[in-house]
Amino acid sequence: MEVYNVFKDLAIIIVFAKFFGVIARKCKAPQVVGEIIAGLLIGPSVLGLVQQTDFLTGMAEVGVVLLMFSAGLETDLKELIKTGPKAFLIACFGVFFPLVFGALLYMGFYGAAPWGSEEFYKAVFIGVIMTATSVSITVQSLKEMGRLKGTVGTTIVSAAIIDDVIGIVVLTFVIGFKNPDSNPLNVIINTGLFFILAGGIGFLLYKVFSKADTMFPHTRRIPIMALALCFFLAYVAEKYFGIADITGAYVAGIILCSLKDSKYVDEKMEVSSYMIFGPVFFASIGLKTNIQSFNMNILLFSIGFVLVALLAKIIGCGFISKVCGFKWNECLKIGVGMMTRGEVALIVSQKGLSVGLLSSEYFTAVILLIIISSISTPIILKVLYSKFAE
Repeated sequence: MEVYNVFKDLAIIIVFAKFFGVIARKCKAPQVVGEIIAGLLIGPSVLGLVQQTDFLTGMAEVGVVLLMFSAGLETDLKELIKTGPKAFLIACFGVFFPLVFGALLYMGFYGAAPWGSEEFYKAVFIGVIMTATSVSITVQSLKEMGRLKGTVGTTIVSAAIIDDVIGIVVLTFVIGFKNPDSNPLNVIINTGLFFILAGGIGFLLYKVFSKADTMFPHTRRIPIMALALCFFLAYVAEKYFGIADITGAYVAGIILCSLKDSKYVDEKMEVSSYMIFGPVFFASIGLKTNIQSFNMNILLFSIGFVLVALLAKIIGCGFISKVCGFKWNECLKIGVGMMTRGEVALIVSQKGLSVGLLSSEYFTAVILLIIISSISTPIILKVLYSKFAE
């Protein structure tokens, strides 16, 4: 392929991704949905304007690393630490139920798989995709209703933050166990060592960055060094500890999230991510989605996938919320508030595809889940709050 064809591909991706992203936003759906649809249209399955290449794959990987770095930067570490056992328990059950139900769904369609086999890890990975909560839609809905600072709203946001952390740790374990040469004990040790190392070095790096932030406030050198840290930890996580590069990027964001200029750093990251790397990543999901192999079995699986993913969050989070002392209507609000899925589900799916735990045709189910959960969650929350005022 001629090198200059890359520019044509990028031009097509950016124009289509942004155009359909705006349409999705006008339809009250997440912008990423439009960008995925754009990738589907311009990809081999429909128009064939853009083919997946190693270059685009590399850019998409950079995009996903930047997205997870940004997610870490946006984490309120003080709020995360202050959240009590209730939010932590809700998050744990919000991960456990979808993980188990997702694996059972896959086995229900394709048969029970023996422990440790390739099919077993594929089944577990379907559950892993269901674990992550995208709380941005819920936060916006609660803001509009003036309920974000209420007991339920605070619990949802805190639990969702912890939920994502646990989900990433689970992803790390599953990818590590999937490797046929891996030893379960080594996976646990490597994961633990990485987080211990990241915690120790992260504390020192935070002090260095904090000092530099005080000496050079609101200057570009801070975001530049932050970006270097993001890429470095992503590399170290994958190369030396055998865990996902996105875990390293997320930890880098967590390390720097308490800086005075963390918002400024995030804004600088957002420029490149929003303009090029983000659209390439989300469009690449569409490019890789294989609708030509779509059949009745995949359709039925997709329907089951969406239903199980939504109900598992409501049941898991709602049940433990009741145990924690919430009223039944509050339990339902928390369960519904936790059922939205977004970028993290796509990131996990992308990682599963790259390591051979997920086939491209299953992206359809993930996209449907994001669309349906993003549209239904605000509607159901408004109905619940109008019927059961907090």
